[in-house]
Amino acid sequence: MSVIALAGNQNSGKTTLYNKLTGSNQHVGNFPGVTLEKKEGQLKKHKDISIVDLPGIYSLSPYTLEEVVTRDFLLKEKPDLILNIVDATNIERNLYLTLQLMELSIPMVIALNMMDEVTASGNSIDVKKLSSHLGIPVVPISASRGEGISELIDVIIRASKDNLCPKKLDFCIGEVHKAIHSISHLIYDQAVAAGYPPRFAATKLVEGDEPTFKSLAITENQIHIIEHVVKDMEEALKTDREAALADMRYCYIEKICSEAVVKRQETKEQRRSEKIDRVLTHKYFGIPIFLGIMFFIFWMTFHVIGAPLQELLETLIDGLTETASSGLIGMGVSQWVHSLVIDGIFAGVGSVLSFLPIIVVLFFFLSFLEDSGYMARVAFLMDKLLRKIGLSGRSFVPMLIGFGCSVPAIMATRTLASERDRKMTIVLTPFMSCSAKLPIYGMMTAAFFPDKAALVMISLYVTGIIVAVLSGLLLKNTIFKGEPVPFVMELPAYRIPARRSVLIHMWEKGKDFIQRAFTVIFLGTIIIWFLQSFNWSLDMVENSSKSILAYLGSIVAPIFIPLGFNDWRASTALITGLTAKEAVVSTLTVLTGAVSDIELSQALFAIFTPLSAFAFLTFTLLYMPCIAAFAATKRELGSMKYAVLTALYQTATAYAAGTLVFQIGSLFIGG
Repeated sequence: MSVIALAGNQNSGKTTLYNKLTGSNQHVGNFPGVTLEKKEGQLKKHKDISIVDLPGIYSLSPYTLEEVVTRDFLLKEKPDLILNIVDATNIERNLYLTLQLMELSIPMVIALNMMDEVTASGNSIDVKKLSSHLGIPVVPISASRGEGISELIDVIIRASKDNLCPKKLDFCIGEVHKAIHSISHLIYDQAVAAGYPPRFAATKLVEGDEPTFKSLAITENQIHIIEHVVKDMEEALKTDREAALADMRYCYIEKICSEAVVKRQETKEQRRSEKIDRVLTHKYFGIPIFLGIMFFIFWMTFHVIGAPLQELLETLIDGLTETASSGLIGMGVSQWVHSLVIDGIFAGVGSVLSFLPIIVVLFFFLSFLEDSGYMARVAFLMDKLLRKIGLSGRSFVPMLIGFGCSVPAIMATRTLASERDRKMTIVLTPFMSCSAKLPIYGMMTAAFFPDKAALVMISLYVTGIIVAVLSGLLLKNTIFKGEPVPFVMELPAYRIPARRSVLIHMWEKGKDFIQRAFTVIFLGTIIIWFLQSFNWSLDMVENSSKSILAYLGSIVAPIFIPLGFNDWRASTALITGLTAKEAVVSTLTVLTGAVSDIELSQALFAIFTPLSAFAFLTFTLLYMPCIAAFAATKRELGSMKYAVLTALYQTATAYAAGTLVFQIGSLFIGG
């Protein structure tokens, strides 16, 4: 089977092209770092050709995880072809990676993307001249519109079969030329033995690339010679080694573009983005605007769109529950079977499923913001704030992912260059409210704050951010002393998100939510039903307060007195929430015996007051996310000890915050 590596800069449309070529349902995001690992799929109608979607990178220098993954794959797996996607609207910057990929001596095709934007702005690119200069087939396309894809597939198949490597471009001159060729002769045999193209290896050694020194087993004597050659080059050019190589590449790129590219003006998308950014990234108004946008999203989700859809689904679930109950009674099943199915499974799983519309609507808006390019601006805005707590704006990327799910957010910290930043971000990211907590918020706001749902939601999200900030200030002056790494992020042009992309994102979130409802929540509901329906003698009890679960929950319940609630059902729900946060809702539904959301809301008033309910929400917002997040933390920190300490810190913070909410609130409004 032929293997094609899809490589390119971030925000070049790489993942969109991957979806077009493979028919994959992978989410497309207009946000740096969204593709963290390589993904593989078969070329449509060509099962013998596999396409590997590599992380978006700007160079082959292994400074970040994305660059390491891409470089290792290209050097070690040796694909049959590199499909290099180039953003035609930023061709100079994109060709910098192209020149490095060419040094790998692997057959290559360039997909010149976003050509529709180039021509719409009155600019032009001579594709034949560009192809002639580089010695590589160049195919103009528009991945988002599907233009040029069939032509690209034909060229890919032909290039893969012909196995033609890029022509060797010796575009280095003067002192850089002397350094590269001197080192190339010195390490030629070692490079060939290690499977490295000699020119690529020599260039990396000139850069001072540590992995290349190790892979080629460069001797002490060779290191001395290489450093002497590089020092002579730096003194002659009066610049450092990396700048010398960058200047060499950009000089050649300028030469190519002067002959092949006619740029009369910026593209329409670039001009529009500059105008929008004057407002959305304003020094003083940028963050308030972001908060206003989030408040609007929550208002639309919990009042205008999501709430009516949720009520409709609740009605359907209630009708199905009544039908199932009548059917079981008609069949003459025993009391415990009826209770298990109706009071356990239908009540527990149904209560969680009723929040599906809210999940889908919320992620429609969040996906729109992400794919439009706005979330990249938010990371830019947050850089100044994050630096005050010892992190860079790049840490906002996993934190942003944390609003969806803590597990991929924790894994996304791999992209951070600094070990200190990575560990600190792992500790703080779970304070971002994940989507699994939305059913809890929906349940409590429906009962206690029905007219202020959007306000309560935005206050919880902001509380999570504030707690992360305060924790960061504490940690940077104690455990994680040091300075954050510099933050550089490309701001992609604003674009109207593709309908397919947004729908795919909504589908993925909805599917994940349903899967959890019928796996983890389903199993947890049965266990909770059993423990609250039987006593230690395994006799079925009429009153759940005499059950096994009541006994176990009552042991833990007193701990939460400072938070304003001392009911065993509340403490039990928090414990089951460690398996999955949605389990809090199903547990309370089963334990209160509610068969509808109206009954559940009424039952909650026997457990909480409005103030203690908000303290409960604060605790659920901040305490240890779930077992899956704990496992991800252990894997990324590499230690059970540190994972346990992280979970304890998060839970202790949640307890302190919940206590403060209730105790301070009691001074003003009473418990």
